Amino acid sequence: MPIVAVDLFCGVGGLTHGLQLAGIPVVAGFDIENSCRFAYEQNNHSEFVLRDVTQLTSIELEQYYPNNSTKILVGCAPCQPFSTYSLRYNKGGKKDNKWRLLYYFANLVEGVLPEIVSMENVPQLSHEQVFQDFLERLSNQGYHCNWRIVNCAEYGVPQCRKRLVLLASRFGNIELIPPLYDEAHYRTVRDTIANLPPIEDGDTDPTDLLHRASRLSKLNKQRIRQSTPGGSWRDWDDELKLPCHKRETGKGYRAVYGRMEWDKPSPTITTQYYGYGNGRFGHPEQDRAISMREGALLQSFPPDYQFIDPDHQETNRCIGVHIGNAVPVLLGRAIGLSILQHLENMEVEQ
Repeated sequence: MPIVAVDLFCGVGGLTHGLQLAGIPVVAGFDIENSCRFAYEQNNHSEFVLRDVTQLTSIELEQYYPNNSTKILVGCAPCQPFSTYSLRYNKGGKKDNKWRLLYYFANLVEGVLPEIVSMENVPQLSHEQVFQDFLERLSNQGYHCNWRIVNCAEYGVPQCRKRLVLLASRFGNIELIPPLYDEAHYRTVRDTIANLPPIEDGDTDPTDLLHRASRLSKLNKQRIRQSTPGGSWRDWDDELKLPCHKRETGKGYRAVYGRMEWDKPSPTITTQYYGYGNGRFGHPEQDRAISMREGALLQSFPPDYQFIDPDHQETNRCIGVHIGNAVPVLLGRAIGLSILQHLENMEVEQ
């Protein structure tokens, strides 16, 4: 039986690309953001379907699977409502309707009954009722569910990014493959971006339009020159510090205005990684924030992955959101390998 996958909330294709690297064909990806279409279709052998998953019916979805195929349904519902940032700073959080998307995912599972389901999301989701409801609904349909929190660095992603990965099968127990890297051998920032041509803030590499860095203000140029890899605003002269940092309540925010370290994985790549003040996103030695391409590489997208439609060039903000929201490609590959290993094991047992 052919194995076929469909990717819900596909974005620019991080999970799709990872599954395809593992050897699982993905026939279609669904997303509500048309600005993802170019990157998704240009880099993957898959159709991009502009569709709101809340409006998608199981009858429509089932048409994308060939007859007598082993159906795989994967997806990463937008996770901002349960991110550490949203919950800590009350940025919408549980008032955001995106958290309900997991229920629509469950509706489609119940309607199509794919043999394999996988869902990736932020670790904080595991503490929420919506996740427990999702597990219960899958279990009621005969799925064997297994989930855990992983550090993406264990699967080759050069980034300390914790994610919840769920695998579910109607055939029997399914588990994520064991880690491929231990802490002593994690891929690092140096492994990933050291060979890119140097650029100044505000400049673009003429050979790669995605290798472009945001322009820094005069004040931020002074700040980054005083920043050390792994450090923060505490490294600066007092006249460069923000008023909030001088207050007692601001002294704990160390993970901003810092540089990455060459010989460690990067911090979590967020949707605002291209901004020096949005995290520890300063280049280890060049006086700028990391470029759009460097962020994509740290998300384990291949160096030739294309994000910029020459006919409709997107802003840094738009591309940054898509790259930061993506499932890291090599985590997607690990999910794909886990599914294939599970299916092979089931065949052997039969």
